[in-house]
Amino acid sequence: MKYLAEFRNGEIAQRLAAEIRRMTTRPWAIMEVCGGQTHAIIRNGIDQLLPPEIELIHGPGCPVCVTPLEAIDKALAIAARPDVIFCSFGDMLRVPGSRHDLFRVKSEGGDVRVVYSPLDAVAIARDNPHKQVVFFGIGFETTAPANAMAVVVAKRQGLKNFSMLVSHALVPPAIEAIMNSPSNRVQAFLAAGHVCSVMGYWQYPPLAEKYRAPIVVTGFEPLDILEGIRRAVRQLEAGTAYVENAYPRAVTFEGNQPAQRMLAEVFEPTDRVWRGIGIIPNSGWRLRDAYREFDAEARFNVADIRTQESPICRSGDVLQGKIKPTECPAFGDPCTPRTPLGATMVSSEGACAAYYNYGRFA
Repeated sequence: MKYLAEFRNGEIAQRLAAEIRRMTTRPWAIMEVCGGQTHAIIRNGIDQLLPPEIELIHGPGCPVCVTPLEAIDKALAIAARPDVIFCSFGDMLRVPGSRHDLFRVKSEGGDVRVVYSPLDAVAIARDNPHKQVVFFGIGFETTAPANAMAVVVAKRQGLKNFSMLVSHALVPPAIEAIMNSPSNRVQAFLAAGHVCSVMGYWQYPPLAEKYRAPIVVTGFEPLDILEGIRRAVRQLEAGTAYVENAYPRAVTFEGNQPAQRMLAEVFEPTDRVWRGIGIIPNSGWRLRDAYREFDAEARFNVADIRTQESPICRSGDVLQGKIKPTECPAFGDPCTPRTPLGATMVSSEGACAAYYNYGRFA
């Protein structure tokens, strides 16, 4: 298939890896921001092709993983109501809350439905006027435009029974928080290509300049990732720090401007709690006043729910790149994809799930 097979060529991958080995003269720590990139790295053994001086640090770019425990518990409280049809993407159903997950709510009689688009939830609301329909709107900038469109469509159609539980997270503030951390070891970033396909990469040059950290916009296939690493190492070795686009087939500097205008109309920046990390200022979105009537958190009065993470789960340290998944004492036992203690083990983009599913136990 075009844009897949040609970016999985083993011979070219070996050549890129050899070039990275030739140009590397000292230790470097590079963070891939996106969980999808983490899975591609572990699945394809990309980290094992690199010289020992290159460390890949897995970042907080899994939208399911960084959704705070409070948001999960709010979703559970809303979904358990008999007057609610709760709609979500399938990857949220097994994410553990304080006591259980959405699958448990469904098994106990809650009307929890998997949808493939937020517009599906709008259609369900239109077809069920006597029920409150709630969509769980999570994700980074990638999924946000469709969620914004769903709210706009619901308002145009005058739907009073549709609302959204919003838990969006933004990548640039997370990069800044990582670089400002006293324990930071990251020297360069592989930026997530799908986020940049929406937002462009105009937000990144000030970050690269401020923190003297190269940022390379990178795709998700093995050759995409190796090329991103090659460019990052080239900059690190040369002592330069700027933004490069290694994913031009999908990303432009400006990004998708109609989508950005839609986002600006519906959402406004807000401080956001990141699961296992804490509050990052202006790292999320909330509905603007013009669309606040669709805020499920306010509609169902769940804003005051407070929670506490598992004392033995170190998913927060995994998300910040402080440890590898195998360094968590709960990894593999008792924490597995069937019995997850944290979202990093259950999410399809979680670093712990990648290590477990692809046999990295050491």
